[in-house]
Amino acid sequence: MARIRIDLPSKYTFSTEISVRISDINYGGHLGHETFLSLCHEARVRLLAKHDFSEIDIDGAGLIMADVGVVYKSECFYGDVVKVSIGVGDHGKRSFEFTYLLENKKTSTEIARAKTGLVFFDYKNRKTVSMPKTFKNVFFNNK
Repeated sequence: MARIRIDLPSKYTFSTEISVRISDINYGGHLGHETFLSLCHEARVRLLAKHDFSEIDIDGAGLIMADVGVVYKSECFYGDVVKVSIGVGDHGKRSFEFTYLLENKKTSTEIARAKTGLVFFDYKNRKTVSMPKTFKNVFFNNK
């Protein structure tokens, strides 16, 4: 069986902490798989807000997810605080990648890693658009 491999970046652009709620726990007694993406989504929204962006307005462009991969490393339970760190990866004219590291804040144990491929999108005209210069200046001019 082939497994997804997600390499972690050498540096992270942003990190935030999110507490695991009881509604995040599945019948196995641990964090449900769908909640991992929800934690990544929350962290991504917080990162964008830090720069006065949102997923639907980055100088008129929105974001749409093109792909996602998640690799699970350990369990996470109700009451745990998850530290989500985000690194910026490859980019093109219309797209880029965010890589996420999810760790248990108390134990520093890696819980999961994920990668999302995001594309700039004009929701009104339903088409992809070029990366806004303000976004490129914030995330890619130092690379």
